[in-house]
Amino acid sequence: MSAFGWLEIIIVLALVVVCAIPIGSFMAAIFEGRRTFLSPIVGPLERGIYRLSGIDPDEEQDWLRYTLSMLTFVGGCFLCLYLTLRSQAVLPFNPQGRDGLAPDLSFNTAISFITNANWQAYAGETTMSHFAQMAGLTAHNFLDTAVVMALAIGLTRAFVRNESTTIGNFWVDMTRSVLYVLLPLSILTALLFVALGVPQTLSGSFEATTLEGARQTIAIGPVASQEAIKLLGNNGGGFFNVNSAHPFENPTALSNMAENWSQLVLPVAFIFAFGRMVGNLRQGRSLLITMSIIFFVSLVLLYRSEAAGNPLLTELGVDAAGGNLEGKDLRFGQAGAALFAAATTGTGTGAANAVLDSLTPIGGLVPMLNLLMGCIAPGGVGTNLYVMLLLAILSVFIAGLMVGRTPEYLGKKIEAREIRLAMLSLLLTPALVLGFAAVSVNLKTALDSLGNAGPHGFSELLYAFASTSADNGSIFGGLSVNTVWFNTSTGVVMLIGRLGSIIPIMAIAGSLARKKKAKPSSGTFPTDGLLFSLLLLGIALIITLLDFFPALTLGPLAEQALMSHGRTF
Repeated sequence: MSAFGWLEIIIVLALVVVCAIPIGSFMAAIFEGRRTFLSPIVGPLERGIYRLSGIDPDEEQDWLRYTLSMLTFVGGCFLCLYLTLRSQAVLPFNPQGRDGLAPDLSFNTAISFITNANWQAYAGETTMSHFAQMAGLTAHNFLDTAVVMALAIGLTRAFVRNESTTIGNFWVDMTRSVLYVLLPLSILTALLFVALGVPQTLSGSFEATTLEGARQTIAIGPVASQEAIKLLGNNGGGFFNVNSAHPFENPTALSNMAENWSQLVLPVAFIFAFGRMVGNLRQGRSLLITMSIIFFVSLVLLYRSEAAGNPLLTELGVDAAGGNLEGKDLRFGQAGAALFAAATTGTGTGAANAVLDSLTPIGGLVPMLNLLMGCIAPGGVGTNLYVMLLLAILSVFIAGLMVGRTPEYLGKKIEAREIRLAMLSLLLTPALVLGFAAVSVNLKTALDSLGNAGPHGFSELLYAFASTSADNGSIFGGLSVNTVWFNTSTGVVMLIGRLGSIIPIMAIAGSLARKKKAKPSSGTFPTDGLLFSLLLLGIALIITLLDFFPALTLGPLAEQALMSHGRTF
């Protein structure tokens, strides 16, 4: 890696940690109900929302009411967004006269933006009106992120509370997520993006004269505001079809660094907030160490595989000095593209500043593994915490079986009920990914959508369902997904992948909250050190490989083997 590439990565990651620590402390204070410097400003607005909505902020909910509140809210969001997309032709702020979306595309897009996946089977600049982009997609970028933040906070309280029947109030947690965290940070980030050249306007398009003298109509709109929450909330849905590879979404190398920072800072901050809320910063640090190992290994593997170039192209006389440059923007280089790809699939963002379909086989394997592991390095905002806590519960249970220690995490005994619920949630992903991929390879309508044959075509299918199941939303661009089959199947996978995994997680929260919080003893397995971080890493890798290794051998691994023998797809 060049010196500049290393410098770019070091600066971004250093800024992430420096900013995440105080943001995490601030988040912990907000969700613990303590006053902050924003309380005099945001407090009156928060209380006004509660009065208008008929919400009692002092009323606590058990896990079932908390979950039902979430399901009710998500259902309402789906209906509102679906109707907005279907009727955008008659709604305001439609300067280019966009028609309403087809029923299957509206269903898919609405599911995508209420589950934080932001899977896009359309080209934003040629499909969506400004109203749909702002009031529909951007608004739900805030709301879907706030939902998962609230769920993660509810689970965290379950470890903190002692013999409690409640885990908080969903409506309060969600409201505070938006007002105190997402909205202020998004305003500041949007202003930063505007300063870096990202447009923010209600104009529909403008005309430009090309170098050849031809007239070209260029789409434009309120890009910066959507870009901010797209990245901060780990949403990923871009204003333009090519996402963060578009010069209006990501104009320069400096804006690329800002985008990388934006998608990493809140997931890391959430881990610091978790450590503060449970009263032991080392507990959060042990989770962060595991996440960091996965992230750095992913980054190095991705960069090295792409920097080495494609041997088949090298044999044809293509200069390999710059590595594999297909599908990449020279403004960002290999380091900027590798960091973005590792960050966007290690979190739940799913944005892209390069074409993932053009990566080398091993380069494509890295983001696919990130998805199959559940996007836990460092994970999506909120989702990173509850997925890691599931793995932590499983890890202490296995450790207890191996060495005879008490299966206990943060003072709560881990028993058969919690393990059954954790496995139900964790096994949902392989069932969805492998099941729908198997059906797709036997459907002509699905195979007709492939951009490539052989192992690479299978990788396109596998990646699509891995991305939607993990609520990531990135895609191998060779797959054409705006069909009735893919709009329906990926919509179902996104819905079940999010809500189907959340319900057992919240049941675990209710079970843990009711338990007595015990003090550590000589029989308690320590969970705040490097040993636990490595155990957690091993459990995550073993589960992923046991579930998906056979499928990976048919996709990227087979493609790599064939490429070494001179074959490509």
